[in-house]
Amino acid sequence: MTDDDQVRDQIRDDAVEAALDKLDLDTKALLLAGQDMWSLPAVPAVGLRSLVMSDGPVGVRGVRWSADDPSIALPSPTSLAAAWDPGLARRAGRLLAQEARRKGVHVLLAPTVNLHRSPLGGRHFECYSEDPYLTGAVGTGYVNGVQDGGVATTVKHFVGNDAETDRFTVDSVIAPRPLRELYLAPFEAIVGGARPWGVMTAYNQVNGTTMTEHRYLVGEVLRGEWGFDGVNVSDWTAARSTTGGILGGLDVAMPGPATVYGPALAEAVRAGRVPESAVDDAVRNVLRLAARVGALEGAPAVVETVPAPVDGRALARELAVRGSVLVRNEDGALPLDASAGRTVALLGAAARDARVLGGGSAAVFPERVVSPLDALSAVLAEGTLSYAVGADPSDELVPAAQGFELVAVCRDASGAVLGEGRLPTGQVQWIGDDLPAGATYDTMASIEVRGTFVPRESGEHAFGTRGLGAFALTVGGRRLWSGVQGMGDEADPFEAFFGLPAERARVTLAEGEPVEVSLTFQVPDMSALPLRAIVFSLLHLGPRRDPDELIAEAVAAARAADTAVVVVATTERVESEGFDRGDLALPGRQDDLVRAVAAVNPNTVVVVNAGSPVELPWREDVAAVLLTWFPGQEGGAALADVLLGDAEPGGRLPTTWPARLADAPVTEVVPADGRLEYGEGLHIGYRAYERRGIAPAYPFGHGLGYTEWAYESLEAAGDTVRVRLTNTGTRPGREVVQVYLAPVRDTVERPASWLAGFASVAAGPGESVETEIALPARAFEIWDEEVRGWRRVGGAYEVRASHAHGDTRLTATLHIA
Repeated sequence: MTDDDQVRDQIRDDAVEAALDKLDLDTKALLLAGQDMWSLPAVPAVGLRSLVMSDGPVGVRGVRWSADDPSIALPSPTSLAAAWDPGLARRAGRLLAQEARRKGVHVLLAPTVNLHRSPLGGRHFECYSEDPYLTGAVGTGYVNGVQDGGVATTVKHFVGNDAETDRFTVDSVIAPRPLRELYLAPFEAIVGGARPWGVMTAYNQVNGTTMTEHRYLVGEVLRGEWGFDGVNVSDWTAARSTTGGILGGLDVAMPGPATVYGPALAEAVRAGRVPESAVDDAVRNVLRLAARVGALEGAPAVVETVPAPVDGRALARELAVRGSVLVRNEDGALPLDASAGRTVALLGAAARDARVLGGGSAAVFPERVVSPLDALSAVLAEGTLSYAVGADPSDELVPAAQGFELVAVCRDASGAVLGEGRLPTGQVQWIGDDLPAGATYDTMASIEVRGTFVPRESGEHAFGTRGLGAFALTVGGRRLWSGVQGMGDEADPFEAFFGLPAERARVTLAEGEPVEVSLTFQVPDMSALPLRAIVFSLLHLGPRRDPDELIAEAVAAARAADTAVVVVATTERVESEGFDRGDLALPGRQDDLVRAVAAVNPNTVVVVNAGSPVELPWREDVAAVLLTWFPGQEGGAALADVLLGDAEPGGRLPTTWPARLADAPVTEVVPADGRLEYGEGLHIGYRAYERRGIAPAYPFGHGLGYTEWAYESLEAAGDTVRVRLTNTGTRPGREVVQVYLAPVRDTVERPASWLAGFASVAAGPGESVETEIALPARAFEIWDEEVRGWRRVGGAYEVRASHAHGDTRLTATLHIA
């Protein structure tokens, strides 16, 4: 920190103290409670503007669930981590800060740095990796990038929210060593490397204490040991206790207007249950955040000159390329031979309707989505590309999307229009004050989702609803159904809140012929609810065809083509916030499709459009397998770049890819009697595979490029490793040099090896490059439970310069005192 930075910090601190001195108890208590779904109240008397928050981490949705203000949609965090490049993550963060500023957002609710403890975790697409060091490095880059643009982050979910089942109440039981060495480690690295301005505490308990009330982990560890001086925000509705929260170090309870803070907190102070000094500490943190983002008069913002503008589409495309992981490439199947006359059969429903992001609170609505079919149609010569659905991963109704143009019209009891807003899909999700201009909960009597649907297939189309309440469904001017959908026996709070999909009618429609659609929802009285919300959906499912016929059509197309490219995918009912997975199988008949196509075309390339591992039982039967994760809005264009060799797939696996679920070392994600025991201790991911001697389908760190690398020398001295390598191929390329440590004769219980550092290098054909990789002190330390502190473990270590875990290219011995 420069002298000028210290001066500006002091000016901000002085402004914070001056503002705090002017606030009375009631105002302070209100300042710690959301005034609505996404913001804190302004206090004009002290020059404090309202602080606005928005979900991330792949985009900045803003405060409206609407298509009227589109967002850049970047690839999923697993894809960002697959690039193994904190500098690239920083560039992504700067773009998101640019988006946040455009939307008037001060705080981005990201990144998610929980670990891939088990491949069954339903929200793993939103997390980076199974490895704490890689997670911390990428997260540090991301946070630095966002805050370079003057926008705050909230590193989440602190801590132990590594599965979704019963996440609101589960007690994650984690022993001190794995808690420190694995699950807290990414947060600690980011606090040290990026000085984040915010952290979000999770719903769950850790070792018997709710995280929003965890005085030890928040007060003693996060703030005391690590020196965190930012704001601690609850996950939405996670704050349960007024006294427990404020005494446990929770600064802000979200969302509002009804929270455990506000008047309840002021009353607790007056009753003597809470010292006012605890409220002052929390308010000081909020004011410091406001000062940093430029929302407090008299305090200079940390960033007054923002970085140069970023081309969002171009960066989204680059990120998708860099995150693509080529895990198999037999006989140079990729890049494709695009010479004159070479034909490609593109197969799979996801090739036409790409899944570009995961489900849940991280959803954003991009201005455009480039599918694989869009992109390849644009770049391949006319007549060389054919397409067939082959297999559809979903046979369930989903929110109306492809071919629909929809608006939501709000009316009062007389039928007069109060307001309307354009919808990105058939889903309405208005929580708190996220309503179209002119509409209010007190005046709305009905909401009509209406618009035009242009079918792209002739046949019987199914329509349905999702949500709780009274509905009327009309298609083509004809009332097809009206009735009430009540609450079922859904165990998951998300399912209970949103309701289950229900088919209501089927209509025969013709391809290309527009038809008017309408779903009217009667707004119930919500005046007694602490948080008012309207959530329902118009659902649709296209004509169902015989699955065997679809596969037969794809096989015929594959047989007639030089290359078959099959895109397989998961669905929002497989990977999403709110639930974990029960298996790792691809949904529908997609495995059958791949097997059938591979049987008739030896040049079969499979593109896996999934946010986290899935079983690939046919992987040895195809020529190439390319993982694209959830690739963001430009995913199709990036895929075309990679397939045709205009760009090299730059990714390496951030998580181990199991051959089958039975091989996964950790599969326990369902609590027993409210407790989820992390009984595997330190052994998750590649650590566990190595310990158990199980070979995964593809190891942690694995990924192929379009060139070859020769590792030539390795020097290890002190805390530094130097590796020299040469690009021995015929085209430019990038390699991720991974350094693992393995104790020669261990004196303590530890994994057999672990990632200690990495570097991404690039070189042209025949060029050599040398990289220097620092080994952090923590790589040689363990958490000593007896002394409750870190202890350095000396002795001899084998330093492994590797292409992937288990793929060691060079070794050296390092002696540590």
